[in-house]
Amino acid sequence: MTTPGRILTGRDHTMNTSLHADVVVVGSGAGGSVVAERLTARGLSVVLLEEGGYWTRRSFDGREDHAYPHLYQEMGNRATDDQSVLILQGRSVGGGTTVNWCTSFRTPRPVLERWRDQFGVKGLTEAALIPHWEAIEKRLHIAEWPLDRMNANNQVLWDGCGKLGYSRGLVRRNVNNCANLGYCGLGCPLDAKMSMLVTLIPDAVEKGLTVQANASVRRVLVGGRRVGGVEAALLDPETDRPTGVTLTVKAKTVVVSGGAINSPALLLRSGLDGNGNVGKRFFLHPVVIMSALMPEPVVPWSGAPQAAYSHHFIDRGPGKVGFLLEVPPIMPLIAATVFPGIGEQHQALMEQLPYTQSTIAICHDGILADDVGGTVSLRDPAERRVSIDYPLRPFHFEAFRAACKEMARIQFAAGAREVRSLHASPVSIPKVADIDSLLDAAPWEPGRVRVATAHQMGGCAMGGDPRTSVVDSTLRYHGMENLFVVDGSVFPTSLGVNPQETIYGIARWASEFVAAATPG
Repeated sequence: MTTPGRILTGRDHTMNTSLHADVVVVGSGAGGSVVAERLTARGLSVVLLEEGGYWTRRSFDGREDHAYPHLYQEMGNRATDDQSVLILQGRSVGGGTTVNWCTSFRTPRPVLERWRDQFGVKGLTEAALIPHWEAIEKRLHIAEWPLDRMNANNQVLWDGCGKLGYSRGLVRRNVNNCANLGYCGLGCPLDAKMSMLVTLIPDAVEKGLTVQANASVRRVLVGGRRVGGVEAALLDPETDRPTGVTLTVKAKTVVVSGGAINSPALLLRSGLDGNGNVGKRFFLHPVVIMSALMPEPVVPWSGAPQAAYSHHFIDRGPGKVGFLLEVPPIMPLIAATVFPGIGEQHQALMEQLPYTQSTIAICHDGILADDVGGTVSLRDPAERRVSIDYPLRPFHFEAFRAACKEMARIQFAAGAREVRSLHASPVSIPKVADIDSLLDAAPWEPGRVRVATAHQMGGCAMGGDPRTSVVDSTLRYHGMENLFVVDGSVFPTSLGVNPQETIYGIARWASEFVAAATPG
């Protein structure tokens, strides 16, 4: 009979503590939770460490001022060093799956083929991933969101694309008995979102998994060609400050699953730079936004956040960056942060929020030969914050301008009265005929137009050549016998679609290699 595991917080240890396990997994998001569940199901003893807190539906009250400090990296204020790109990234038990908008895409076949042909990734084929996707889709209830339950915010994109003849699709979401509230980004108060918090983590805890929340892993314990575990500083669940207690987990195998920013940072703090490749080829899916004033209320904070999408512009030809069109939920606090202007101008935009629809363009970075992405590095090894450099280049701004034009056309086609850009000085477009001239004249420079991201990829790229990659095709760190990286940081490029299901599938696939490397 299996002995159930436990979920512990930073308050559960009052003195320095050591644990022993077959495997320690750092990070409880889409990658770490899947690996932890699969290994626990095989009978291995697993400890899952999470820097964020353990929050459940009883804590999810729909208040932005509660959710961002508790559930997001740097309280929702993480950004690139030059502040040109806002980075939204989860930080709690369940990671980004606790706060994402449920959008689930399988990895596009051309992306997998490019990884194989250009980066030497072996074995990671669509055929290899299909059984893992199917298992995940069944467990997480992933299915298309019905058209008749689409909210008015998404209906604008759906209708506009239909009228212009642009391809469109219904988003597949990981939900069960969803009440269509719209609070996905603040934590689901009904446990209808099939996040790792309510699915694979509790599944694994029943089988013996130990979860330690509030554990800021400071370093991997390295000795020659093997690692011996990890060392973490425990944090107070309420203040998020170190308690002074150290937790050491000694393990036969270490899996790093902290995401595309925190995984490179942990490796670097541990003296592992992957021949200078750790933190390189970091991609963000940079996003630009257009807002539209609609004749009827769209109430952009209500209803399933993402229900429609368009891949019509993902391939724009040689030398150009493509983009995926989706719809974001816009709640008051995030609107106040993202909307431009000051004083009366900003107040006017906020007063129109119930009538404001927004569309986003998710740019597929890393597809051009000269796009090497950005860099994650350490500000100071002793600090918890990292340095994030992501230079916005001319090809980004060409894509931003083209995307904003197309989004404006779609919004007008759906009946918008006026469309606005999110430049520092907003470009107000009164009619379709003015789109090209007004947006061509706008300033397309860092800091002059709002750019954000909720997808972070790369930084520990997989590949066949240790001179140009960090992990091999089984996600084992080059040169280490028992260290694996399993999360979105291993992507050699970005995806052009929301990454959560890709991470689920790759993590489930990679768990077989982790198990094989772990002595019984």
